[in-house]
Order: sequence, then C-alpha cells, then structure tokens
Amino acid sequence: MPHRSHFYFVIVALLSAFFRLRAFSWLLRSTLPALLLAIPIVFQPEIRRALERLGRFSNFLTIGGVETSAASPEIECIALACQQLADQHYGALIVIEREAGLQDYVDTGVKMDSLVSAELLVQIFIKDTPLHDGAVILRQNRIASAACVLPLSIEATLSQQQFGLRHRAALGISEASDAVAVVVSEQTGTISVAHNGKMIRQLDAARLQNILTAFHRPRDNRLFGWFNNANKKESPKKSHDVI
Repeated sequence: MPHRSHFYFVIVALLSAFFRLRAFSWLLRSTLPALLLAIPIVFQPEIRRALERLGRFSNFLTIGGVETSAASPEIECIALACQQLADQHYGALIVIEREAGLQDYVDTGVKMDSLVSAELLVQIFIKDTPLHDGAVILRQNRIASAACVLPLSIEATLSQQQFGLRHRAALGISEASDAVAVVVSEQTGTISVAHNGKMIRQLDAARLQNILTAFHRPRDNRLFGWFNNANKKESPKKSHDVI
C-alpha cells in the first residue's frame, strides 16, 4: 500500500538519523525528491476528488445553488419526464451530481450542456435513438452529458432478475459518489431512486418530486437518516419498496 510505504520510509529515515547511519541517510536524502514528485502521481485520483470536494464545499445545495423549499423547475421536468417514460415503458437513467464531481463519467458520454426540459429528457431515452443507452448526468440545473457509462454496483446479493443494468448502474454511481440516480425500468415501467447504495422503488411522479426536492435543499442529517433507515420505516404493505 502506498500509504504504508511512505510511513515505513519516515520510520527508516528517523532510525538512520538516530543511529547516525550516514551512508544510509545520504541515500534516503537522494531519493526524497523523487518521492515527493511521485506522491502527486500516485495519489492523483484522491487529490482530484479532494480538490473537487473543497471547491464545492461552500455550495451545500445538491443541484442548483439556490436554497429552496419548493420544487425547482428542473425537478418538475425530471418528475414529468420520468412519468411519461414510465407510462410508455421506456428505460431511463438520470444522475444528479451533488458535491462529489462526476467529471470522469461525464467524459464517457456525449457533451450537451443543455437546459433541462421534460421534452428533451423523453426524447433522449426514446428507444433506438442515438443517446438512449447510458445515463444522463445533470450538473447545476443543466444536462451536462448523455449516454454516459457508469460503474455497476459491487453488491453481490442483487438479483439479476429484479435488477437490470440501469438499476445496477444507479446503485453503482450512488456507491461511488453522493449523487442521486433516478431509474425508469423498461420492463416494468416503475420509477426508482438510488442514493448511498440504497434504492427506493415503485415511485410515482409526485413522490419522486418530493424526494428530489428534499435532496435539493442544504444537507440535512434527518433526510440522510430517513433514506438510510427507510428499510425499517417503510411498511411492506406500502408501494415504496426499499432495498
């Protein structure tokens, strides 16, 4: 492990200085500049993620950048589009970037930088259109990219019969970041939301809009606690299935 190797390097340097091992100390001093140059290269992904989080620290809002308690026009468009897609059994995967940057995944798709509208989202996911495969990523109230490739969930207990690639990708991106992913099932026409490796299923447009609006507010521990503990709070008789 790189972290452990650097720890050992410091220990060896201290021991060589304590026991006055001059030749060994000279060797360590000679390799130190190369080590300092190697650190940014070895830890490039970690450093990039840290800088992205630092740059977004002041923006506690999830999508837009303006505090609100009502649904934004973009959220209304997402809910309306998902309902229309569900009614027609068109599969869809929409990812909302939050504090953790998703640039690596944005780069895998077709750049758009477009305003969010229900009509455009529906058009993207109509079957056999060029962009219908993959995910749409939303960033700061705009469609950043479409046909994006996402990581699949590493959860081994997921049933392949219940969860297709879109659901696995939604869970995967929610495990790899703090993003919120909305899925429309092509087979069943059900709408689901994934966050933090968990998924709430069988939502309607109103319920979806309420959940996305809650995530659109500044971070609230009650919201995250509710989502993470939804398995315990939701009754099996209700229509919202949580995994």
